[in-house]
Amino acid sequence: MLPTTFVSSSRPAALLLVLISMLMLGGCGSASSYIFPGVYRLDIPQGNIITQKQVDQLRPGLNKRQVTFILGTPLVRDTFNQNRWDYIYSFQPGGGERVQERLTVYFKDDQLLRIEGDFEQTPEKLQFPTASAKPATKNQ
Repeated sequence: MLPTTFVSSSRPAALLLVLISMLMLGGCGSASSYIFPGVYRLDIPQGNIITQKQVDQLRPGLNKRQVTFILGTPLVRDTFNQNRWDYIYSFQPGGGERVQERLTVYFKDDQLLRIEGDFEQTPEKLQFPTASAKPATKNQ
């Protein structure tokens, strides 16, 4: 049988050992997974900010210079296809989910042909034909 002084002194040592082990294992997680109260996290905007007002200004037949004036310099210009420009905007609020928007403009003979992506023109400002529009037939 062990003396009582040995048993009572080993309990704090065992508790301390468990506490140190928990702290060491806790350090294995990534630092970004922890949310510390009172710590400011930056908003991260990247790319071209595109608004609905800008998209409504686009018209078929605009030249590349006019489109650049309205939308700004595209984020991606395909080296092998000079008739396609991609505008990409991504925003991540501090500690929140990332949101991404994209707009692709297509040119033919240096004139704006069509647009596609996450934006559509408002119905009263519609300038581009939509794929869902049916052509008129003679029987109607």
